[in-house]
Amino acid sequence: MRAIEMVTAGGDLLELSRESTPDVFDGAVLSLGSLGVFTHLTLDLVPAFTLRQSVYLDLPPESMSQDVVAAALDDAYSVSLFHSWTGSIDQIWVKQQFDLPREDRWHGAHLAESSVHPLPSMPPHHCTDQSGEPGPSYERLPHFRMQFTPSSGDEIQSEYFVAREDLVSAMTAVLPLAERIRPLLHVSEVRTVAADQLWLSPAYERDSACIHFTWKRLPEKVEALLPQIEAALTPFSPRPHWGKVSTIAPEVVTSLYPRLGDFQTLRDRLDPDRTFANDYVDQFLGA
Repeated sequence: MRAIEMVTAGGDLLELSRESTPDVFDGAVLSLGSLGVFTHLTLDLVPAFTLRQSVYLDLPPESMSQDVVAAALDDAYSVSLFHSWTGSIDQIWVKQQFDLPREDRWHGAHLAESSVHPLPSMPPHHCTDQSGEPGPSYERLPHFRMQFTPSSGDEIQSEYFVAREDLVSAMTAVLPLAERIRPLLHVSEVRTVAADQLWLSPAYERDSACIHFTWKRLPEKVEALLPQIEAALTPFSPRPHWGKVSTIAPEVVTSLYPRLGDFQTLRDRLDPDRTFANDYVDQFLGA
């Protein structure tokens, strides 16, 4: 994000940018809707580029070391690991520049012979091309084709950002809960996110690995299980995704954001009467 145009609670049109308002811009970009209504966004873009996508299967438990998993995640433009809490990785989705060789194996996993879906019960043709053929990045970076339902379409999602170097330790800590997780789970995904400077970003100043759960629509059972998963992740200071289900206490979540006080000051300035307040944001940001 390079610049934002927004309407404030008082009806004023306010422009913020990386260049003109560097003192508050990183606080405004990710603001949970609590500062105003964004009306225009200016983005930094890159020239169009080409990627290809391949899927690799069955990374065995003996390969689940931090070094191997880190290498598997590092060695392409974008990598996602799909698994079901068995101690191994079922699928590795690899999106890479087409001028690199297409390998038959990916750090111990073998190349899929045909297209797959992260959820075995769903049709593979819902997913983007996995043949290794080059194509526009906007057709290879998504997992799912635009004209089809993504994932299962009837689900609950949870996701926790931990430090990238803690990924395998964090997954190992959750693994004892596997027998309780699997009956409620469609699939889990691991992805990575580079550190940024946005005050309320779950990746604030921390290269992150994201441990994601796509749950079946069983809200009471999921809500009963989440505190146990979150307790297992506690040593790794997990920051929950703001838009997905979590039961971590608000005061614990906010303690993980060093610039929260600065954000509250910015909110007091732009919305002193709390026009954009609601119960969800207030539990984290204060009334």
